[in-house]
Amino acid sequence: MSMPSSIPTISVVICTYTEKRLSLLTQVVESVRLQTLTPDQIIVVVDHNEDLYKRLLMDFRDVVLVESQAQPGLAGARNTGVSVATSEIIAFLDDDAEAAPDWLERLSVFYDDPDVLAVGGRVEPVWETGRPAYFSEELDWIVGCSYRGMPRMAAEVRNLIGANMSFRSDVLEHVGGFNHDLGRQAVKPLGCEETEICIRSTLASPGARIVYDPAAVVNHHVPTSRGTLSYMLTRAWSEGLSKAQVSHLVGHKRALRSERRYVRTILPRAVLSGIRDWGTGRDSAGLGQAGAIVAVLACTTGGYLRGRQIAHTTRSRAARTTTAPEEAWRTVTT
Repeated sequence: MSMPSSIPTISVVICTYTEKRLSLLTQVVESVRLQTLTPDQIIVVVDHNEDLYKRLLMDFRDVVLVESQAQPGLAGARNTGVSVATSEIIAFLDDDAEAAPDWLERLSVFYDDPDVLAVGGRVEPVWETGRPAYFSEELDWIVGCSYRGMPRMAAEVRNLIGANMSFRSDVLEHVGGFNHDLGRQAVKPLGCEETEICIRSTLASPGARIVYDPAAVVNHHVPTSRGTLSYMLTRAWSEGLSKAQVSHLVGHKRALRSERRYVRTILPRAVLSGIRDWGTGRDSAGLGQAGAIVAVLACTTGGYLRGRQIAHTTRSRAARTTTAPEEAWRTVTT
């Protein structure tokens, strides 16, 4: 693999919030230490957990350890990491996502092109107790991973996956960082702050590109609890709510461009394939996979419609009061 003519400096930001992931966090940090392209900084941001912060002070002496200075939530923690990063490129890695040794090297290659704003890679699920039979690869976005239907070779995309993404630092500064009113907050499974900031970044720099390279891999730990049908449907509903909120901010055409292809092409093919495999006896789990896809799509659609209703209510309230739309959103969805 050829390296860029001028290798950019890179800071890696890892956000964490719970002691339950301490052993995983240790592995994640070690995977960054062992990169073929050594980062200039490893930044661990603790999201409003003072006990965890004190414990990490003893465990991670060779990293930049900071407490989140923003409101609780992943977006705020990421913005805190950005504020202390000193490199040209800022890469983000989840506290349960272990990077392949050449992860940073592969991401950095694309920054030789000045039109590239951000680069991300494949997120491979590592199931704690094995993939459930009904959980098809088309639904891996539910657990924050790359899913079947995404590009198989390096390609321009609308947005990156949060567990494996990087941005030019000046791009993040220009657009004002991640939106604090989007994204996961503790165990509240909202999301889409990555989608929104990617859209905002390309709008601010017409003609610029965001690149996804499946060869830049991180392995994402998936606990057994996230493979249950209950979690799948809850996460799908939250995704619908989140997509509606992003649509409210950037317009539904931009917010749903990739989702239209996914719903019209990828999911119908997966449903028909599952039913066919079950009917021919090739895969007894096929019918369960097809049913799960239909249920997830229904919940996501329901969440989106509910979110649109909330957005309409928000606009009506905003017309009568001085309450900001984002504040009203938080009130209705809490």
